[in-house]
Amino acid sequence: MCANQMDRDQTFDYFVGIDWSGAKGIAHRGISVFLATPGNRVPVKIQPQRARHWSRTEVLAYLEALSSSGRVLAGIDFAFAHPFADCQAYFPHHDTAPQTARELWALIDQINHGQDDFYGGGIWDDDEFGGYYNAPSGRKGRYFSSRRRQTEQAARTIRAPSPTFNCVGPAGVGTGSLAGMRMLHYLAQTDARIWPFMPDRTGARLTVAEIFPSYYFAQAGIRPVKGAQAQSDALTAALAYFGSEGVSDDFIALGPDNDDADALVSAAALRAGASQIADSLPASALTEGWIFGVK
Repeated sequence: MCANQMDRDQTFDYFVGIDWSGAKGIAHRGISVFLATPGNRVPVKIQPQRARHWSRTEVLAYLEALSSSGRVLAGIDFAFAHPFADCQAYFPHHDTAPQTARELWALIDQINHGQDDFYGGGIWDDDEFGGYYNAPSGRKGRYFSSRRRQTEQAARTIRAPSPTFNCVGPAGVGTGSLAGMRMLHYLAQTDARIWPFMPDRTGARLTVAEIFPSYYFAQAGIRPVKGAQAQSDALTAALAYFGSEGVSDDFIALGPDNDDADALVSAAALRAGASQIADSLPASALTEGWIFGVK
């Protein structure tokens, strides 16, 4: 996949780091949103307007509204697709499974039709596709395995995420990814650009990219374990690595998993590395996606 000149000239007015949640319901304590603007000022926390906690649909509405006043690069913490390159299939052993990312997003949305707020866990009970997931309540499917996308393999030298089909445990990215892919299905029908799947939408006012906050802390030399990354001194050090001013000494990162810390540093990382949107990537990125910032 080659970058064109329009990609290289792309600039953004806003950089949004979003720590995501795949939980059931319509209000999620685990969602955090931070906004950065060009320069080096510390990103600021954005609060939902209608409730104490964000819903996923309200995050989407916020991004769409923000893009009406400028060009937005938004990073969201979920896997944008399942592995494909290793088996040349998202769902091996299935003759009519999706072959493109758009088809994958559409399938997950279809199976979860009627589930509130982009929830995606309905696929775990699907007769055809449920068997590929390690699902809660001891439902490990017969086809589940720890498959890895090429971007996850490339990230291993610094920090690698959990397999996308794993939906169990604190590191299980699968539940959030299923909900996120439903949102991508919606965005694919708008003028938004979903990077790196849509190199043709370079004039889009909203560009969304996959992020991995723990990777950014690890890049900055901070081990994101036991909440260490959420301490004000660690946050300031990570922010400095990405060219940003730090937080105050009394800053407290809220959220059940210190979600504010993840969204805050991600916003700074997006701003610092925005030109990477133009980088050339392996051909597999068109089916599997790519984590922003991974070389």
